Amino acid sequence: MSNSSSITQFLLLAFTDTRELQLLHFWLFLGIYLAALLGNGLIITTIACDQHLHTPMYFFLLNLSLLDLGSISITVPKSMASSLWDTRVISFAGCAAQVFFVCFLFGAEYSLLTIMSYDRYVAICKPLHYGTLLGSRTCVHMAAAAWATGFLTALLHTANTFSLPLCHGNTVDQFFCEIPQILKLSCSNSYLSELGLLVVTLLAVFGCFIFILFSYVQILRAVLRIPSEQGRHKAFSTCLPHLAVVSLYVSTGMFAHLKPPSISSPSLDLVVSVLYSVVPPAVNPLIYSMRNQELKDALWKLIP
Repeated sequence: MSNSSSITQFLLLAFTDTRELQLLHFWLFLGIYLAALLGNGLIITTIACDQHLHTPMYFFLLNLSLLDLGSISITVPKSMASSLWDTRVISFAGCAAQVFFVCFLFGAEYSLLTIMSYDRYVAICKPLHYGTLLGSRTCVHMAAAAWATGFLTALLHTANTFSLPLCHGNTVDQFFCEIPQILKLSCSNSYLSELGLLVVTLLAVFGCFIFILFSYVQILRAVLRIPSEQGRHKAFSTCLPHLAVVSLYVSTGMFAHLKPPSISSPSLDLVVSVLYSVVPPAVNPLIYSMRNQELKDALWKLIP
């Protein structure tokens, strides 16, 4: 029997034990990581350099790209190094840091996606009040609130999780450290305080989801009342990317953590964790740029 004070390192779940497949995993993750860096980096640079994109929608998109860069950088490089050097070890401090930053960045991103749904709601349902309700100072405060929410949530969860006594070894059934997997290693009944905190967090997440859903119901009703087809198309083109990102983020996250135990297995958990932690940061830039002509035009201006 061990406890958290005697554990100095954890063993992460390996994708495979076969050397050739480990190298394949390394190159696959390297490609995804470089695509995420390039896509999000281009969006950040384009928005920062083009004065026409200094609007609330693009300001929030810039923040989303920053969070995506952070979230994929917390998990993927470590996983790549583990496959390349054929090791599963992560230090206790490294594991705690991963848990903190995963909670921080994912919490901030979900808060920001909620704010972005409000931005689209005001833009389409209350266009005459858009400049008043979403002034530059208001946008900065809202973005700061999203980052602060993620930070405080991460601080509470990380401190609470790693204060628990760990009695079931140090093997984490995931390719990065996350709270549900750490709780599996804790002693019986000692995890109840963190479980209570998780329930409160899930209720807040559900509240945000209801807000996003309500916003898009109102947006859909407003768009369908627009008389011209061109106007409806323009309204949908600004909303569909955000709705697609929210759907991808929420559906993969919910399936990963709320799927029935009867269908749970290490290999399925591994695939699902990749879907919610690695895929969204890589495909979000593509989703946002595909139907956004304004962003594409600004990007082409940057290319000499």
